[in-house]
Amino acid sequence: MRDVQSHRLDAAGLVDRARPLGFRFDGRAYEGFLGDTLASALLANGVRLVGRSFKYHRPRGIVTAGPEEPNALVALREGARREPNSKATAVELFDGLSARSQNRWPSLAFDAGAVNGLLAPLLVAGFYYKTFKWPSGFWERVYEPAIRRAAGLGRSSGLPDPDSYEGAYAFCDLLVIGAGPAGLAAALAAGRAGARVILCEEDFALGGRLLCERDAVDGRPAAAWAARAVAELATLPGVTLMARTAVFGAYDGGTFGAVEKVSDHLAVPDPGRPRQRLWRIAARRSVLAAGAIERPLVFPGNDRPGVMMAAASRSYVNRFGVLPGRRVAVLTATDDGWRAAFDLAERGARIEAVIDPRPAGPPALEERARRLGARLLRGGRVAGTHGRLGLTGVTVAAAGGRTERLPVDLLVMSGGYNPNLALTTHLGARPAWSEEIAAFVPGGLPPGMSVAGAARGTLSLGAALREGHAAGREAAEACGLGGCAGEAPRADDEAAGLAASWPVAGARKAFVDFQHDVTVADVALAHREGFRSVELLKRYTTLGMATDQGKLSNLNGHALMAGLLGRPIPEVGTTAARAPTVPVAIGALAGHARGRHFKPTRLTAGHALAAERGATFVEAGQWLRPQWFAAPGEADWLATVTREVRAVREAVGICDVSTLGKIDVQGPDAGAFLDRVYVNGFSGLPVGRARYGVMLREDGFVLDDGTAARLAPDHFVVSTTTANAARVMKHLTYCAQVLWPEADVQLASVTEAWAQYAVAGPRARRLLEALLGAAADVSDAALPFMGAREFEWAGVPVRLFRLSFSGELAYEIAVPAAYGDALGRALLAAGAFLGVAPYGSEALGVLRIEKGHVAGNEISGTTTAGDLGLGRLMSRKKDFVGRALAGRPGLVDPDRLRLVGLRPLDPAGRLSGGAHLLAPGAAATTANDLGYVTSAAFSPSLGRWIALALLRRGPERIGEHLRAVDLLRGTDVPVEVCPPVFVDPEGVRLHA
Repeated sequence: MRDVQSHRLDAAGLVDRARPLGFRFDGRAYEGFLGDTLASALLANGVRLVGRSFKYHRPRGIVTAGPEEPNALVALREGARREPNSKATAVELFDGLSARSQNRWPSLAFDAGAVNGLLAPLLVAGFYYKTFKWPSGFWERVYEPAIRRAAGLGRSSGLPDPDSYEGAYAFCDLLVIGAGPAGLAAALAAGRAGARVILCEEDFALGGRLLCERDAVDGRPAAAWAARAVAELATLPGVTLMARTAVFGAYDGGTFGAVEKVSDHLAVPDPGRPRQRLWRIAARRSVLAAGAIERPLVFPGNDRPGVMMAAASRSYVNRFGVLPGRRVAVLTATDDGWRAAFDLAERGARIEAVIDPRPAGPPALEERARRLGARLLRGGRVAGTHGRLGLTGVTVAAAGGRTERLPVDLLVMSGGYNPNLALTTHLGARPAWSEEIAAFVPGGLPPGMSVAGAARGTLSLGAALREGHAAGREAAEACGLGGCAGEAPRADDEAAGLAASWPVAGARKAFVDFQHDVTVADVALAHREGFRSVELLKRYTTLGMATDQGKLSNLNGHALMAGLLGRPIPEVGTTAARAPTVPVAIGALAGHARGRHFKPTRLTAGHALAAERGATFVEAGQWLRPQWFAAPGEADWLATVTREVRAVREAVGICDVSTLGKIDVQGPDAGAFLDRVYVNGFSGLPVGRARYGVMLREDGFVLDDGTAARLAPDHFVVSTTTANAARVMKHLTYCAQVLWPEADVQLASVTEAWAQYAVAGPRARRLLEALLGAAADVSDAALPFMGAREFEWAGVPVRLFRLSFSGELAYEIAVPAAYGDALGRALLAAGAFLGVAPYGSEALGVLRIEKGHVAGNEISGTTTAGDLGLGRLMSRKKDFVGRALAGRPGLVDPDRLRLVGLRPLDPAGRLSGGAHLLAPGAAATTANDLGYVTSAAFSPSLGRWIALALLRRGPERIGEHLRAVDLLRGTDVPVEVCPPVFVDPEGVRLHA
């Protein structure tokens, strides 16, 4: 049977009382209403104890009503959907919700970990730096396991997440961040002016503080005005309203990251719907209207359940219809905090006292408080709180030093407001100090951003509405939109005076950071031990490192350090916020990219044809490529590959090489640009010709090799290896945008746009003649080695290159990807009378090893052009990326590993990749290592195993006998060092 909602008000709040929702907390059944958060529903049922603190396991209750909550962290759901560290104040209640408290054992009311409170003198700031040192043998067996068990708060399920996540993009003229008074006013102004507006709000209800206050806007109750504004925005054609969406980061180019909780308010997402969606929003302009966060006061026992922020108490009363306490004391250093006393009293609470450390304030507030029967304690302070698992009383020290105990079950506090400015700092801007509100306000702003309302430090409602409206109108005008933005909403500017009340050293058990149990004494200790910079203070004490990222704690901690240093707060400064500003699930960041989708497999246009021909496939980069094509009667893969290699050497073979990277380089400076990224020259390459080239990284090591064909004076097509296609594209883009932005050159990856086949073998020309007929002349005179041309064949654009990776007469023919399958079938049909055979990547590897061509095994990121025997390509007449660092002594050292060939002394000997090279008789130790085998294969052309290797002083050792030792496979093969080209070293075949 469910508990009665003992603290639910009869007629207040915006929840839907006609729709009750059942939920469980720590196994006990309760009831709330649609529109509740988990926190409001717990308070409605009289539940105040919701968690335990991280270090001391002290009882903790609900402090706030928003995502800045440091205490009320719970685990939601069960099984694989278990979600730890969810903030109860930001969890939308749904029917069947199951939540459990964390960081306690065996129960929340009786937690054995509370013994840590007795060890508090030993667990001071930085204790982990000073302890667990002796005896040294205890670290791995005792200390580390104990620390790992104690680390963290909640525990994930450890099971695969059954839900899905996705990513999406959005574009707008104006992004409004926050749907409070300033945000709604900005969106209305820009939307009415005709702007494309996206309004993001982390809450499930739009309105922000308007839902929690009893003010009036345009003569209507604040919540009613907010509802009307939202209804109007929904009718504007260019406006998109995104509730449950938190903007967590500001990035270059007006791009923002946001996470939408699509189905978090459901027990199980609807079929086909993701749980969360990660948005990348590109906005021409943005308005930050994220509001401000009320600052707690620091006093002994300020962490006890029943101590709450004043603004949060008004939220629970006015928005959720929940009375968080019946006998209340109000501790406030601001005029705004007095409003909590008025709202709570009007809903039936007894105000025992209003404690204001300021000696004087607005008489109207005092008079109103007296009418409520509340005691006024000007110049007073709270000297302590009482109650084991919840507040039962507070000790108040009056101005004259006299103390007394007040019996209360709720203490609300208000120390001022900190603007929620984190997004303004993500691109490097620093906040500025405002004496007026005793808080940091936005300093510099990201390009195109403006700030309005409380996020700017404007804490009165009327002024926030005016600022928001002006920001929206100006953003629309900046986007060239001249529509009528309408009039700004009107509201009174309520009293907003304050006197900063900063913590001082000496208070016992006065907490600055609730979640990490950082006390005033910890900050004082950091000061004594020299950790006085705010950055060092953060890391030494863990101040601001909890899940709330210091939203409540940072300024108090930094102000305390400033007081200890005797310096003003702005001089001491504050730490910078980093994205994400709110916790973001890893699943949302990954989206669909998990499991097999983490690196989606790409299929070439000829995949179906290869499958029909019996191909065995292998992953190559992001692609699935045919590895070999087994024929009936072949005993194993080696027999298949041997047949395919012989077909290429003796007749003709075709290979799908569509996976090779293809990058279009166009523009008047295309040739000069390639001169700068390749070690050899390309600006002088004639149209209709291709050239082999090598690219270096900036550090002088080889990045990639490939060819570039010139199709027009201002048009090249660059080919790359399959594995390095994306890396080369990124490198070229960096060169064009950063190193030489003045170059008139454009780049486009066209790998997926073209299907390409290699046609190789002594009968390759005859096959193409049979295929193309009169459409193209492929004679040696018309298309010599390294020639390139474009033409149409049966109405299809064709690119034909005379290139050879096999060392045979060879061509590469490319068509748009849509015709790739047809091209492959046409090649097989046209070459049937010539004995054409498809060959896979394994045969391609054998052919290139026989010919001594380097590939990914040799271009490993640790080799130079000289190491690979390509040093002669490096031009001395021009500059290029990596030229200077390629000349470093270490990269031209004669003792470097250089490319060579290897063949076993025994023709039956088998070589393996990765084997290390040793002198005869040398022990298999690192000190004796001379190099290693990079690629090995059985050569059908030579009838024996051969290999390429990197050997110290390799070219000088041609003819020497060494050993190829593979300790993993247990082989030790005597080998002869030979030149790396095994077949047709003169190159007669490829020029046929």
